[in-house]
Amino acid sequence: MLQKAFYVLVRIVVLFLLGLNVRRKELLPTRGPAIIVANHNSHLDTMVLMALMPLSRLKDIKPVAAADYFFSSPVKAWVSEHVLGIIPVERGGTRGAKDPLQGCYDALDEGKVLILFPEGSRGEPEQMTDLKKGVSYLAERCPQAPAVPVFTHGLGKALPRGSFLLVPFFCDIFVGKPITWEGNRTQFMNTLRDRFAALSTEKTFAPWE
Repeated sequence: MLQKAFYVLVRIVVLFLLGLNVRRKELLPTRGPAIIVANHNSHLDTMVLMALMPLSRLKDIKPVAAADYFFSSPVKAWVSEHVLGIIPVERGGTRGAKDPLQGCYDALDEGKVLILFPEGSRGEPEQMTDLKKGVSYLAERCPQAPAVPVFTHGLGKALPRGSFLLVPFFCDIFVGKPITWEGNRTQFMNTLRDRFAALSTEKTFAPWE
């Protein structure tokens, strides 16, 4: 109930403060197992993508985020788990006996939809950094789960990194065709990079955008 109320509020804020254009929204998976793979420029990224989902499906949509940031205090941990529905991942790879992606594997096995940001951390608005290979491990572990690339434009300017004030700004979300695992990690990552490159050039933006 609390999670639904939060995302209803997010929808209202997005509707009245941000202009939002979503291309091919019908390609966004609302039932899993599936992986939404998006670029990352703002804390708005997760909230806007979640707000695009049917309210009845929110409990099955799971953002993946860094444990050291979102679970760094009891308050943050409670909000991350009970409001945002985040699956925590330890950054820095495997340091112990447990695979840091185990929570993601379990969620996919349970038929959840993951929201993943393979750049790892928020970058400069509209400037993608190289993609980390974690998403390919998820695709290999759960080959029946399509990976759907999503390129967002404008959210990093509507809520810049380090800012807590929302700036009214027109934002675009481009949803690409799903990618399926075909047995080769390098091929999978190259295809994902190519899809992002195509999505990022799908619309011509003015210099101030």
